[in-house]
Amino acid sequence: MSATPDEDIDGFFTTARTTGREETVELTDESYRTFLPDLDDPQLAEVRGMTYEEFAQDRYRAPFLRDLLVHWDGLYREPFVGVTSDGAVRQGLYALPDTASPGTGSEPVEAARRLLAMLTPGELDAVRHDIDAPQWRAWSNPEFMVYRVGLRMEVLTDDKTAAIHDVLRASLSADGYARVSGAMELNGYLGELAGLPTIMNRHSYWFSVFGDPSTDVRGEPWGWQLFGHHVALNFVSVGGRHVIAPVFLGGEPALVNDDEAGVHEPLFTTRERLALELAGSLKGVQRDRAVVFGSVLDPAMPEGRLHPADERHVVGAFRDNRVVPYEGIPASELDTAQRDLLRRIAADCLDLLVEEQREVTLAEYDAHVDETWFSWYGATDGSQPFYFRVHSPVLIAEFDHHAGVWLTNRLPARFHVHTTLRHPNGNDYAKALIARWRERGE
Repeated sequence: MSATPDEDIDGFFTTARTTGREETVELTDESYRTFLPDLDDPQLAEVRGMTYEEFAQDRYRAPFLRDLLVHWDGLYREPFVGVTSDGAVRQGLYALPDTASPGTGSEPVEAARRLLAMLTPGELDAVRHDIDAPQWRAWSNPEFMVYRVGLRMEVLTDDKTAAIHDVLRASLSADGYARVSGAMELNGYLGELAGLPTIMNRHSYWFSVFGDPSTDVRGEPWGWQLFGHHVALNFVSVGGRHVIAPVFLGGEPALVNDDEAGVHEPLFTTRERLALELAGSLKGVQRDRAVVFGSVLDPAMPEGRLHPADERHVVGAFRDNRVVPYEGIPASELDTAQRDLLRRIAADCLDLLVEEQREVTLAEYDAHVDETWFSWYGATDGSQPFYFRVHSPVLIAEFDHHAGVWLTNRLPARFHVHTTLRHPNGNDYAKALIARWRERGE
C-alpha cells in the first residue's frame, strides 16, 4: 500500500492517478493477484480490527480527506437542480403513463412492507424518510462513511438482512440483482484480500426507505436507497414508472477468474466488449471526433479534470448539480451499426430495471438519440485503460478504469472499474417524474 513520498497524498490516494504522463499506460494480462497488498504493510496493520465507525474516524484525520468532505458537504447542501449540459434544465423530457396501473410494482411494495414489519421502533425511525427528504442525496461510495443514513446492514440480524435482499431482488431485474449482489460479494472478497473484513464486507452498506410503499392505484411515489463501497442505488416507483438513478457500481477487483471470491463473472464484461467494438469501429474523422484524449492520463487534460477520488468520472457522489458539457461525437454522425452498438451500451447501463421499465426508459433514450454523444479517452484497441461516456438529454453513463486503492497498482488497470448512471435535467431520484405526478393532481 505504501506510495513513494513524492506520490503520497494521504496514504490511500496518490498523485500518480492524477498526473499526466507522456508514457503509454498499457493494459496487460497481469492478474489482480500481482497487486495484492502486503498484509504486514503498516497502513493496513494500523486499521486492522477497527469497526467501520472507528475506521471512518481514523480516515477523517487526513487533511486531504477533511478538505474533500467540506467540499462534498457544500455540494450536498445545494438545492437540487440536476445534471445539465449548460446549466439550464430542459423541461418536458420525462413522462408518466396516462394512468397508473393497479398493482404496478406490487412485488417491491410487498417486500418493503415485509421488511418494515420486522423492524423495531428505533430501526423504523432510522430507516424511514419522507419522499422529498434531502437524505436521498447523502449517498457515497467510499469504504468509509460520509453521512450515516438508514440502517447499516452488517449490524442487523440475518433475517432482516435477508429481507433487504428480498426488496432488492423484487425491485431489480434478475441480471440487475445478480450484478448488484455480485458487487457486494466482491467488496467482501476485497476485505478478505486486505485482511480487513470489519471494514469491507458483503453487508457494509446502508439501506433506507423513502415514502410509503403502497399499492394504491394512484401510483404514489416511494423508493429505497442502498449505498456503500462500490455500490450505490436509488430506486423510485412513481405513477407506473420505475427510476433507478443515480447509480454507482464498481469493483476492485472487478475481474475474478478463480473460485475464491464466489463471484465468477466480471461485473461489466458486456459493457466493456460493446464499448471496445464501437470505439474500434471509428475511423478517420469519426475517431478524431470521439477520442477526446489519447490516454486516461493525457497531459493535455485541463487542470482539475483528474481527481484523486473520482479520477475521470464526473457524475459520482455529490455531483447532482454538475454542469457536464457534451463532448466527443454525436450519434447523428454514426452509421446504423454504430448507433445500434451505442444503444446496446445504454441498455446494459439500464439493466437494473425490470424489462418493461427498461424498455420505457430506452424509448426516452431513442427519442433523443440524435442529441446523444459518445466520448472516449485512451486507445480504441483495448491495449490501454480507457474511459467512455454516453451522454444524452435523458441519460449520462460513464465507465472508467481506475488505479488501485487497496490493490497496489498505481496506474489504472482493467481490474478496478467504476461506472455511473444518471438521468440529467432533473430526473435523478425521479424528481422530474414526481413533479409530473403532483401536477396531474394524484
